[in-house]
Amino acid sequence: MQTKIILPEDKLPTQWYNIIPDLPGPLEPVISPRTNQPVTPDELLAIFPPALLEQEVSTQRWIDIPEQVREIYKMWRPSPMFRAHRLEKALGTPARIYYKYEGVSPAGSHKPNTAIPQAYYNKLHGIKRLATETGAGQWGSSLSLACNMFGMECTVYMVKVSYFQKPYRKSMMQMWGATVYPSPSDQTNAGREALLQDPDSNGSLGLAISEAVEDAATHDDTNYALGSVLNHVCTHQTVIGQEAIEQFKMVGDYPDVVIACCGGGSNFAGIAFPFLAEKAAGKNVRCIAVEPSSCPSLTKGVYAFDYGDTAKLGPIAKMYTLGHDFMPPGIHAGGLRYHGESPLVSQLYNAGLIEARSVMQNGCFEGALLFASSEGIVPAPESSHAIRAAIDEALLAKEEGKEKTILFNLSGHGFMDMTAYDDYLSGKLEDYEYPAEMVQESLRHLPKVEI
Repeated sequence: MQTKIILPEDKLPTQWYNIIPDLPGPLEPVISPRTNQPVTPDELLAIFPPALLEQEVSTQRWIDIPEQVREIYKMWRPSPMFRAHRLEKALGTPARIYYKYEGVSPAGSHKPNTAIPQAYYNKLHGIKRLATETGAGQWGSSLSLACNMFGMECTVYMVKVSYFQKPYRKSMMQMWGATVYPSPSDQTNAGREALLQDPDSNGSLGLAISEAVEDAATHDDTNYALGSVLNHVCTHQTVIGQEAIEQFKMVGDYPDVVIACCGGGSNFAGIAFPFLAEKAAGKNVRCIAVEPSSCPSLTKGVYAFDYGDTAKLGPIAKMYTLGHDFMPPGIHAGGLRYHGESPLVSQLYNAGLIEARSVMQNGCFEGALLFASSEGIVPAPESSHAIRAAIDEALLAKEEGKEKTILFNLSGHGFMDMTAYDDYLSGKLEDYEYPAEMVQESLRHLPKVEI
């Protein structure tokens, strides 16, 4: 029985898959918060290089991966796909469970798949520094790595609760030369205003984005980089799903269901979008986005225009959202803290082409421990959401007595996230379902967009 399915380097994708031309209808326009009209390229050129803006709106199905980016990808790509024989045995399921393991990257997650090209395109444009936000730290460490590789500076605004919960993620960023601030910080107007309102604020991704965007917009040598949500970010991640399709060919199998955790959407997009292209061509495959019950943008949010950040500095996009001033609870132990969802993922969900479910964090950590004890890898807390859903699908197959092929994205390892596991093992983690009335209160502040 084959366990490791390894693609040779010459099978590394040469192009990214852009799902925009295959969407069910055109994307809604992105709106400027200053004019309440569709955003102009000039407004975005203040924080993004032209090449990434072109990818953001491209209707070209396949986008060539620069050779310099592919050469760096080869440090860890193609990433392995594993058959989870021991997990299957532990569950007593007739299902076949596979996982695509993105924890083999230098930063330990899928995030370098987009950090490397973003740094590359910014370097070509003459940018000397990138500013960004990070929640649990995977994105911040990945962009720090990428900037280090291209000789650029990096400034990271890290959500304060994670800054203190995950000190070794901060250390990793600093080892690669980044400057890291807990957000809200005293470095920006957005951060100072938030601290005036709540000196003990735990922070949020929306607020950290505000700080990073403000930093980039007020320094000529600095651009902003985002680790999820945007179209070009989702496109860069599709190397994951493309490789998985080739790996299934090697073992003569094909998934009935593809699963990934979902915060801003890049993880899910990376593995699911190439399979959705195959679904459109006639393949029978389900794709499930899994989010935490404490940050349930798809399952409890509304599909509406909203700001991408708390301070309303960034563009307004149509997405599933909990409201731009949403603050995740401090007891939330994983990442996946963003208030909204990728416009691409949102449109697919609204059209009924993908599924979504929310899961409680204790159930996620229970699944993560079972996975670690059977497969030997400590998963990132974010990835445990996908593991939980995969286990539930496998147990359903057992109950129904049906064979089923399950694929999930193990988007990173949890070696830098042991505080959350320590809290779980000590019985300190609480399940928390974000209250509907708090969602409704946040949604009262959505922008009024007329187009």
